[in-house]
Amino acid sequence: MYLSVPARKSVPCRLAYQLNAIIRPLCNMATYEQVKDVPNHPEIYLIDVREKEELRQTGSIPASLNIPCNNVAPGSKEFKSSYGRDKPGKDSKIIFSCRSGKRVLEAEKIAKAQGFSNVVIYKGSWLEWAQREGL
Repeated sequence: MYLSVPARKSVPCRLAYQLNAIIRPLCNMATYEQVKDVPNHPEIYLIDVREKEELRQTGSIPASLNIPCNNVAPGSKEFKSSYGRDKPGKDSKIIFSCRSGKRVLEAEKIAKAQGFSNVVIYKGSWLEWAQREGL
């Protein structure tokens, strides 16, 4: 990959990539403890982006809303009728989870493109949750 980039540019490119990998988790990730505390904070939206069939097979994290990744931006009326609460505001805290922590990155990208500014991911997602909860 770096063979096509001149040597003087490849080192800064690699350093920027490594720095982003170090800083990103510190800024945009929710911990297991924070996710476990979500039922005590109704102002926080915990959104599981897995498909419904996956949830039937494994279960879900308490207080999470299931909005599959391909439908992360439903309209306000659809949101209220489907989930029994108002659609999050642009500055509402939203935590995304999935099965293993990969789809949350796509959901985060979609939400930020829609103007949501307080979005974090639960990188451990269902696999960490289930392991810690003994499921």
